[in-house]
Amino acid sequence: MSVMSYLGFRSAAIGVGVAGLLAGAVATAPDGLAVPARPGEAAAATTTLTFTRNSGDPTNSRLSVVRDGRTVAVFRAGSGLGASHPQGRDECARSKGWLPAGTYSVGARTTRYNGRVIKGYAIPLSDKTCKDGRTPRTELFIHSEMTRDGGQGQAEGQRWDGVKDYKSAGCVKLSPQDIKKLFGVLGQGSAPKRLTVR
Repeated sequence: MSVMSYLGFRSAAIGVGVAGLLAGAVATAPDGLAVPARPGEAAAATTTLTFTRNSGDPTNSRLSVVRDGRTVAVFRAGSGLGASHPQGRDECARSKGWLPAGTYSVGARTTRYNGRVIKGYAIPLSDKTCKDGRTPRTELFIHSEMTRDGGQGQAEGQRWDGVKDYKSAGCVKLSPQDIKKLFGVLGQGSAPKRLTVR
């Protein structure tokens, strides 16, 4: 082999070696260095709510908080005027029957709602047409019985007297202690945008 041929072969070999080292360095570089993560790029856990109606006793139904498909909290809740009322399980009976099955949009929660009937901790829900396809259910909330500041008042609708207070005009109703716990759980993740009633 001539001197020129040897030098050409050696240069080519060195070039291939350097290229291989560079390729190896890039391939083995940590992901965080090779492709920096953008701030806020990690996806937040998706939070949803599920209300499971209890046909035997609608005042002993369950509201669940589900985060990325995993149930993280369950609370006793009621909806409607109960099994003993002739329309308590009729989702088309406005102000009497339980919440219609289906999916609802969930509004922003507040701790100081000041409606005519509902006060304090409350989460608004979208309106829903019941199964007859024409009767609207409106003014729906997840709420309790309390004063505007979350305490217990004197008026019947502003104090919790026990199990009978799980009855509602169709809303999802929790005890004051449980709705405060619910707000605590919801504060630990993304706000729910959807409630499923089944």
